[in-house]
Amino acid sequence: MQRLAVNRWLVGIAILRSAKARYDSSCMNKINIIVVSLLMMTNAIAEPFFGADVSMLAEIEKAGGRYFDGDKPGDAITILRANNCEWFRLRLFVEPSSDFKKCWGATQDLKTVKTLAKRIKAVKGKFLLDIHYSDIWADPGHQTKPKSWESLSFDDLQQKVETYTAAVLGELREDGTFPDMVQVGNEITPGMLWPDGALNVPKDQQPLQWEKFGKLLSAGIRGVRTVEPDRSKLPVMIHIHGGGAKGVPTWFFNQLAKQPVDFDLIGLSCYVSNGESLELLKQNINQLIDQHHKPVIVAEVSYPWKTAEKKRDSMQWDTTPEGQKQFVTDLKKILAESHQQKALGYFWWYPEAIPAGDLHIWRGGSEALFDNQGQLLPAARQSRTVIPSH
Repeated sequence: MQRLAVNRWLVGIAILRSAKARYDSSCMNKINIIVVSLLMMTNAIAEPFFGADVSMLAEIEKAGGRYFDGDKPGDAITILRANNCEWFRLRLFVEPSSDFKKCWGATQDLKTVKTLAKRIKAVKGKFLLDIHYSDIWADPGHQTKPKSWESLSFDDLQQKVETYTAAVLGELREDGTFPDMVQVGNEITPGMLWPDGALNVPKDQQPLQWEKFGKLLSAGIRGVRTVEPDRSKLPVMIHIHGGGAKGVPTWFFNQLAKQPVDFDLIGLSCYVSNGESLELLKQNINQLIDQHHKPVIVAEVSYPWKTAEKKRDSMQWDTTPEGQKQFVTDLKKILAESHQQKALGYFWWYPEAIPAGDLHIWRGGSEALFDNQGQLLPAARQSRTVIPSH
């Protein structure tokens, strides 16, 4: 039988819609069987989707950045879409600064998101909204509460998270730029909205803090479900860092499972240039699928096409355009061969990071998908190929 590529996202959505599944484990097992059966019928391994976080694009364009695919200049979103980038990720801050240098590029307000989302929709791309619940970067080292929320009581903070989330999604729906997926929080391994939802606390405080953290997450998810109750139309991702680090994902999601948090997808960041490994990413993905029965997405990943910093032992691929391309090939193979084929795809972090004006560009643009002249790199020239099964 001819080997056919299966769009596992559409298969999953169709199954969820027909089965009306929620958290009942028997229903989830039936869904898993249906997914595997459909894939076996085609005798193929479905290819993971290719996505890109292009949140900084407007700032780079404003500073004079230009992008190319061959001889002619073009819009970076259009170029990526033409090379089978199906998904685009956009981050959102609550009340960010407009000064790129002051906030290290964390300038993305709702107006910026709407403008970029319109461009994504125009080329028929799908859109993941990444809500930071902060005025500045929310990541493993920072989960700073928005300044205007600082004086709120914990009960009022939960209410604010819910109403803010619903208001953002309501505006996007009215604007015609409604997302296809949403993240409630960004790299929230250490919690969110510190200090209320902080998890980096003494052991005797951890049970209470996990409970509070769970309530804050649930408030954001309620805001999502208020605007779109059908999770097949707007699935919710919980995203952490350390996807390629030993033990981090299983520890986090095992702890989270003790809280009544109703989400749909697991998101992981993986940065090999920070010392993580694809082998550990593979192990972590499969453990999460086996233990929590949810699809997994690599929500942030990148690898250098040129040498910008000292090369770590974890960086097994050449820091060249061809080395970066091989990294993508190996990543896609890991995702395609995941247990029950539940690793859906990946988002490349900051592919548009080219030198522009006097902007400070992360790692000198070494992990972008365009070179210093704005030319598309081989790693981004994606084709819908079938990955052989074993």
